[in-house]
Amino acid sequence: MLILNINGERKSVDVPDDMPLLWVLRDVIGLTGTKFGCGIAQCGACTVHLDGLAVRSCVLPVSAVGDKAITTIEGVGASEVGRKVQQAWLAIEVVQCGYCQSGQIMSATALLAGTPAPSDAQIDAAMSGNICRCGTYVRIREAIKQAATGRKLVPQTIPNEAAAASSGTDAPGQAFLSVRQEDAA
Repeated sequence: MLILNINGERKSVDVPDDMPLLWVLRDVIGLTGTKFGCGIAQCGACTVHLDGLAVRSCVLPVSAVGDKAITTIEGVGASEVGRKVQQAWLAIEVVQCGYCQSGQIMSATALLAGTPAPSDAQIDAAMSGNICRCGTYVRIREAIKQAATGRKLVPQTIPNEAAAASSGTDAPGQAFLSVRQEDAA
């Protein structure tokens, strides 16, 4: 019998010592926000915090946890940093399919807890183990910056080749597609 500290609550579990923490969380405890992605710690979907550090729960044997505090996506919003990250995720509308997002949020929260004002290089390094098949990386970076600074950011405008051609500009990135509010209504 193991006693785990999960999201501030002590839980007793009767599982094999080599069972990955991911399956204890999902199948035994019933916390299904942490996702199975690859099973080899390469995609980041299974990311949780162990004493505040981002770890891949799909390869972490439950016996290795000991008395360390486990935080999952269900509990990360209890911290100020976790709450700011979740709010920024919503404000920037990061989520597309959503499957990887719990792992992305957990990695971003661990980054900001240790590095409150990260550079782009620090964001890249911290988030490099998290894969998003939908390609929301630009919005992920913007949400991390918003959570760090508290400033509302506007998603980047995407260069548009047709707009460049019609404006007579041939330099990439010189013309942008824009939608006026009255056109969007």
